[in-house]
Amino acid sequence: MLFREDYQNVLVPCRGLCANTRVLLDLVYTKGDETCRLLLAAFKQVLPEAQRAGLSFGNCRTADLENTRDDTRELHGTAIQTLQTGRPDLVRRLRDHIEGALEVLLHTGSFTPSDCNEVQLPVYTPSQQARHLLDQVRSKGEPAAKVLLQYFQQTEDHPSPSNQEAPPKECLSYQKKLRSTVSAQSHFLRTYGGTSSLSLEDIYTEGQLELAQGDSEAQPQTGALGLEDVVGLVGTLNQEADTVLVSGEAGSGKSTLLQRLHLLWARGAALHDFFLLFSFSCRRLSSEQRELSLRELLFLHCCWPDGDQDRIFQFILDHPHLILFTFDGLDELMQSFSDSEQRHCCPTQCAPVPTLLFNLLQGSLMKGVRKVVTSRPEAVGPTLKRYLRKEVLLKGFSPGGIDCFVRKHHRDPTVATRVLESLRSNTALLGLCHIPVFCWIVSKCYKELLGCGEGEGSPQTITYVYLMILHHFFQRRASQRNTMGIGWVQEHHDTALHLGQLAMEGLGASCYIFTGTKLQKCGVTEEDICLGFLIRSKNLSSSTNCKHYEFLHITMQCFFAALYIVLNNNSDRSTIPKLFHLQDRQQQPGFHRACLGHCLTQQEGALKEANKAAETPNLQITATFVSGLLAQRHRSLLLLSCPGPTLDRKSKQVVTCLSKGIQKHFKSIPRPVEGEKKSMHAMPGFVWLIKCIHEVQDSRIARDTMAKLEVEHLKLAYCNIGPGECTALAYVLQHLRNPVGLQLDYNYVGDVGVEQLLPCLHVCHSVYLRHNNISDEGVRKLIEKGIQCERFQKIALFNNKLTDACTECFAHLLKMKQNFLSLRLGNNNITAAGAGQLAEGLRFNRSLQFLGLWGNKIGDKGAEAIANALKDSQTLVWLSLVDNGVGNAGACALAPLIKNSTLEELWLTKNCITRTGVECLILALESNTSVKAVWLRGNELSPEEVEEMTQREPRLTF
Repeated sequence: MLFREDYQNVLVPCRGLCANTRVLLDLVYTKGDETCRLLLAAFKQVLPEAQRAGLSFGNCRTADLENTRDDTRELHGTAIQTLQTGRPDLVRRLRDHIEGALEVLLHTGSFTPSDCNEVQLPVYTPSQQARHLLDQVRSKGEPAAKVLLQYFQQTEDHPSPSNQEAPPKECLSYQKKLRSTVSAQSHFLRTYGGTSSLSLEDIYTEGQLELAQGDSEAQPQTGALGLEDVVGLVGTLNQEADTVLVSGEAGSGKSTLLQRLHLLWARGAALHDFFLLFSFSCRRLSSEQRELSLRELLFLHCCWPDGDQDRIFQFILDHPHLILFTFDGLDELMQSFSDSEQRHCCPTQCAPVPTLLFNLLQGSLMKGVRKVVTSRPEAVGPTLKRYLRKEVLLKGFSPGGIDCFVRKHHRDPTVATRVLESLRSNTALLGLCHIPVFCWIVSKCYKELLGCGEGEGSPQTITYVYLMILHHFFQRRASQRNTMGIGWVQEHHDTALHLGQLAMEGLGASCYIFTGTKLQKCGVTEEDICLGFLIRSKNLSSSTNCKHYEFLHITMQCFFAALYIVLNNNSDRSTIPKLFHLQDRQQQPGFHRACLGHCLTQQEGALKEANKAAETPNLQITATFVSGLLAQRHRSLLLLSCPGPTLDRKSKQVVTCLSKGIQKHFKSIPRPVEGEKKSMHAMPGFVWLIKCIHEVQDSRIARDTMAKLEVEHLKLAYCNIGPGECTALAYVLQHLRNPVGLQLDYNYVGDVGVEQLLPCLHVCHSVYLRHNNISDEGVRKLIEKGIQCERFQKIALFNNKLTDACTECFAHLLKMKQNFLSLRLGNNNITAAGAGQLAEGLRFNRSLQFLGLWGNKIGDKGAEAIANALKDSQTLVWLSLVDNGVGNAGACALAPLIKNSTLEELWLTKNCITRTGVECLILALESNTSVKAVWLRGNELSPEEVEEMTQREPRLTF
């Protein structure tokens, strides 16, 4: 009886329980007697008899509720229930027929003039008016609901000609101007490539998109998500919401993806359902100090109309379903969102920009307009996620995407081939390149990359990659024929400090756009600007004509901040410890001022307390760079710019901070429940510390860190782990003293990440890589290494991209490893041929206990091959062939397996088995007492057959 908006209006976290209860009672009362009766029925189910006796509400009493269950069943067939179940679709159909529906309801006496006026309040958008109309109808009862449904039927039979009218002339002209503006803004790559005038059309490479919930059934049947799926229906979780979140790590290509969408819309090549598209940069909105109305926000920040502004804006208000808003970089907005945010629903009333933005995203303002928002995952809290239509994850480049991007970046095929060969010979660097910004740096610095050679001299860490781009840009200042020597950092010491101070102060204030005055204050000269690390900030609405600048990428700002911390001899000694103890000190007032130390004490005015959820990732990136810069490998490079004792002190501080941070995670490990293994569910902060240790590149530190980790299971599911993180994990985990089960489910490891994990496979007794975009090639490398690892006994790879080609590898594994215990390959693309290959290995294995092949396509032939291979097994206890197209022939083939083996559970749910196949299973069960359950739910059996067979054999579960 309640819908999502009702639910959210009742459960307000900051409001007391009694207040929420009163709101609920008021709401239920306005819904009418049927809702009141259902509420009392709910009370009757949960309250003790003494408390519920004599309760009454509205015109209902608990004593009258004997037949409520039957009444509830009948309710599902009523007109009111139809309005509720079809509400999202009815809102879309009703918003263009508000006046007609009100006229019919008024004529039939269902509505009063006062009811009509309440629905048509001018502050409501058409979608909001439609929702209020439906609420009013429900409160009036069944007769009014029937009148409205009859009206819907009539409008379907006789569609209104107004729906087919073209937009006004002024709107068509404005659309043309807006398309031209958006096209001009999107033609060249605006992010890290902005300095090179790269055409987006020439350089754009598709990233890997995936639905955040990880539900394989929600993913499109054709494979990966496409660009238009971002705003399409695929993966929709909340039909009532309008906001789509695209989340991804720094540098994963979120801004470029939006820019591509903009360009396709401007050219009429995509997003045909949207008449107008308005794009916003949250970085630029953060610098907007004025209060604006929605109208001013659209026209000032996007495109100014030449014609009748009133008519154009009214068209936008009247047709929200034809409008698309995009907001890039929500994590860079200098304010966090909460439910205590001021509600603002009037499109003509002025308000602070953050207030406008929050109300747009959560639907109080311009309900019905589709919004696409990009952000890093950490910056979007539960408050905002409640209002999301869906969340899409952007996971960077696939191996094929890296190849495509490098070839697009280098028009000379010979150069592109050499760069790709260099990457393939350095898998650590290849793992980093799945992040587009790293791929761009490597492509940009190809001469430096090719000059490194292979082996230990080649780039292994993120810090090394950014030192390459630093060298590349500083080379511009040097003579074209003279290469810079080992002292090139010292030669540009002042520039590095000036840019570093600017970057540091910006991070402290969550500031990413800088005025010319700010640059002068930090000593940044015109010559420094010309190096290319800073770019002009375009389209910034300002009352002045002064120039604004920003670092070409947020990670570059973090890198220069780290350089400043390392090279500044006068920095506060507490800067590094406070930088690494972010999570401990986030709640302390003024922490970020203290964290950034001496450089921020020179700022005039107070430092704003910004959105800490957005700040912390940037400071973590900075800390990662600090770790890398203080590595022994780069000591000779920095020694000419910073005294040795100072570098030693800062290096020791980093090592101490990393050790303490890791130990804190270890101390948080709870004692295991009796009978269970001791496990540690690592949080993203743990992964960050591991990455910092990897940047230091000191095996002694990694060994000492892991010496005190005593767990049997390390869980790293849902931790945004890609190939780069796998490199760091393997570097550290290989020093574990005791074997561990490594769980990396629901990340984006991929084939490259699998290869990066191989150095630590010898300390893993089990590896869980569910839902990680792994193909047969990744499996081949994993098995080659796994066969050599004595402790390696279990693997789970369901919901990846495996085909029959990988089953030969698994067969070889089963033949070679007679201590292997568990193989789970569910929800892949293995057919009967693959099952036959796998059976060859099963026939020779004498140790396997668990085999999972659910959600494949092995059919009867595959089931027969598996059954014949396992018929003599004395170790198998669990077998799953769920949803595999197994019929009676397969079931009958499995019967001897039940009869003669140690099997305890057999899963055959969601197959095609009929009575004939089940009879074979029942006969086999008569000779086996070890089997605990045979699962057969979802097969081709009638209710009568299910009941009869359950009585004959209780171990059959339907």
